[in-house]
Amino acid sequence: MLGICRGRRKFLAASLTVLCIPAITWLYLFAGSFEDGKPVSLSPLESQPHSPRYAAAGPRERESLEVRVREVEEENRALRRQLSLAQGRAPGPRRGNHSRTYSMEEGTGDSESLRAGIVAGNSSECGQQPVVEKCETIHVAIVCAGYNASRDVVTLVKSVLFHRRNPLHFHLIADSIAEQILATLFQTWMVPAVRVDFYNADELKSEVSWIPNKHYSGIYGLMKLVLTKTLPANLERVIVLDTDITFATDIAELWAVFHKFKGQQVLGLVENQSDWYLGNLWKNHRPWPALGRGYNTGVILLLLDKLRKMKWEQMWRLTAERELMGMLSTSLADQDIFNAVIKQNPFLVYQLPCFWNVQLSDHTRSEQCYRDVSDLKVIHWNSPKKLRVKNKHVEFFRNLYLTFLEYDGNLLRRELFGCPSEADVNSENLQKQLSELDEDDLCYEFRRERFTVHRTHLYFLHYEYEPASDNTDVTLVAQLSMDRLQMLEAICKHWEGPISLALYLSDAEAQQFLRYAQGSEVLMSRHNVAYHIVYKEGQFYPVNLLRNVAMKHVGTPYLFLSDIDFLPMYGLYEYLRKSVIQLDLANTKKAMIVPAFETLRYRLSFPKSKAELLSMLDMGTLFTFRYHVWTKGHAPTNFAKWRTATTPYRVEWEADFEPYVVVRRDCPEYDRRFVGFGWNKVAHIMELDAQEYEFIVLPNAYMIHMPHAPSFDITKFRSNKQYRVCLKTLKEEFQQDMSRRYGFAAQSPSSKRHMSP
Repeated sequence: MLGICRGRRKFLAASLTVLCIPAITWLYLFAGSFEDGKPVSLSPLESQPHSPRYAAAGPRERESLEVRVREVEEENRALRRQLSLAQGRAPGPRRGNHSRTYSMEEGTGDSESLRAGIVAGNSSECGQQPVVEKCETIHVAIVCAGYNASRDVVTLVKSVLFHRRNPLHFHLIADSIAEQILATLFQTWMVPAVRVDFYNADELKSEVSWIPNKHYSGIYGLMKLVLTKTLPANLERVIVLDTDITFATDIAELWAVFHKFKGQQVLGLVENQSDWYLGNLWKNHRPWPALGRGYNTGVILLLLDKLRKMKWEQMWRLTAERELMGMLSTSLADQDIFNAVIKQNPFLVYQLPCFWNVQLSDHTRSEQCYRDVSDLKVIHWNSPKKLRVKNKHVEFFRNLYLTFLEYDGNLLRRELFGCPSEADVNSENLQKQLSELDEDDLCYEFRRERFTVHRTHLYFLHYEYEPASDNTDVTLVAQLSMDRLQMLEAICKHWEGPISLALYLSDAEAQQFLRYAQGSEVLMSRHNVAYHIVYKEGQFYPVNLLRNVAMKHVGTPYLFLSDIDFLPMYGLYEYLRKSVIQLDLANTKKAMIVPAFETLRYRLSFPKSKAELLSMLDMGTLFTFRYHVWTKGHAPTNFAKWRTATTPYRVEWEADFEPYVVVRRDCPEYDRRFVGFGWNKVAHIMELDAQEYEFIVLPNAYMIHMPHAPSFDITKFRSNKQYRVCLKTLKEEFQQDMSRRYGFAAQSPSSKRHMSP
């Protein structure tokens, strides 16, 4: 034991030597950093060889300084080699629960070896106490409002999750839109050791609405000021992030910086990397008061407990009231007020190294903050132009951002080994259900799909819907994958009412869809289309899950349950609304059938009336849907009667009937056991019949199926015998379940009632 401690003392001495040499170097440089007896800032931006201060030195001074720095760096390298050898000879650590720690590096560049030495030293029994415990929870606060910001938060969270090794607790100050989107996303993401709490941003508006603000973030850009009141009183510290942030390192390294705060330091901030607060960008430019270049608030370390004791609320309010008398409004939202407070109270700030907030707005000096990729910690897209900003290395930064944007979020559902997770009832129930399945069952993968939780991002694009005053509004509901994307514009031209779509996409495909939609005048002109992304997982197309997602998030009283490869007739939306009143759907259990037809032609002169459609049927341009391959699916619609019908007529349910219907929003969901191809709509219509819905055919409504290549799932159904066997098994089990729930009548098309005339 004595030998071990002697070895560790030698190791510690070597470590201290390595740490002391740079300190002596900085003392040497610091001695020359006084002008007229006053200290001069040596921020990372000002200590570069091409800085004004460096250029102002005489040639002899510069040469002497460079020689001395090179000597010190050479000594540093030699000592690191010795340290490395000492580590190699040192006995291995004793077994025990040693927490990993994170160093708080102050410089950039080739300090990786030094950081490794500090980490190793901290994890030994003779070293320092850990700065960040292995299972310590890191708290992160983000203000988020609206559809676009919600998408940005996802990319930020992915970058944090990718690098993290600690439990995370996200505190999201969100409006009602962002909360609905992100609550669903995190619930379905199911990432271990991640907790999310929401705080109503709309309730906080009154706290900051009195501050005139010209920043594009609007009133939500001021809400970081009230975090001491908003976040739990027992929360002592938090990292606050803008939504346009990308992490390139483990967030625990930033959390560890709290350990460096001293005295009354309560705010950790990076210096602003533009000239904004220097006030010389254009004529008559008057920025808010700031200390030098000021500080950027895209990344903030907040010591909440100390801020509360300092009466932070009173401090920033008094400062804002005073400055607004002359400034009239803020230009950079909370950042202006933070800087005005710091100008009066500089002791509040611990200045973070610039690589914790590399700012990529135009005209920043961010390029002076880093020399190598390894220097980067946090990238901040703080320009209104975001990814279109001008920067020498913007392509590298953009590619880093796109990596996380398109990264498969399912891969981030990894456990933190050695850290106990909080009990999650949903997760435990899911594991119990999966454990009850027989993995040797030939239909195991089919059965497992029913319990798969798919990550879901609701309202991927901006959505606006104004409810109809007469309570007759109908939403078209459909689902699709990437290969049906081309149908969206055509459907929008045929159906002017609200639409709810569930899209089954990978993360990369979701971004392709976003670019496609944003490049389409037709889609961008429609704000009443809700796009819900269900992310790919597993080997089956979860068709009924997708339908359920689209149905669940409908804001109208009625649903038109369609498919993406059908075009509704022109004017169908208004016709259905009139039919809702005519058939009293509000007070009766009816399913209004829209007769389905098909064409084999990719180019079709779409019929503008029933008479024109009948003519095309007679000419062989159109056919009743699937008459040649699956007659039973739509035969009960009674197309012969429909040809001459002028009033709605009732039909009876028959086995394998799968019409497209309009129903009330409270109709049953689709059964999730059916995936891919086969029996997915049939089962739903069967349950409607079991619940005693009446099927009413509309005489002047129609929809036309457009031709396309066979789906992957129908190809599997046709070519794979086991697929067909499993589908038959699931069908039989569904019918047994229906019999138990609704009685024998659920399986018998004629036992309950007879067709009406």
